[in-house]
Amino acid sequence: MDNIDQALISLLRQNARESVATLAGKLGVSRGTVTNRMDRLERDGLIVGYSVRLRPDVQPDVLRAWMSIEITGNDTRRVMASLLGEPGVAALHSTNGRWDLLAELQVASLEALSQVLERIRLIKGISNSETSIHLESFRVS
Repeated sequence: MDNIDQALISLLRQNARESVATLAGKLGVSRGTVTNRMDRLERDGLIVGYSVRLRPDVQPDVLRAWMSIEITGNDTRRVMASLLGEPGVAALHSTNGRWDLLAELQVASLEALSQVLERIRLIKGISNSETSIHLESFRVS
């Protein structure tokens, strides 16, 4: 990826519905260049899809939390499979440092969060965890 690819991805992260003509103008390149680069980035698997990002206040009844998870031994794949099957887990991230995984949780209430945490803590191979409730997000744009 060169600087144009990185700038294109940055613009698409801000607004994936931006027209090719507008993207080309912002990048200072032709529409064909933008189209070709997007096609290549998709074909090479760097761009795997486009999604809708909602403002947090659009879903006021959704409680979000982050759970840092420590795994014992060689149980990572089994633990990940169990976590990906948990309905309260919206996303799962591999990390470095003290924690092995970071689970993004989404539930409807504190009671539901408590139930999700209880189920997760029962997964064999999880030795420790720490959960933080998501209060507010700030975007760089």
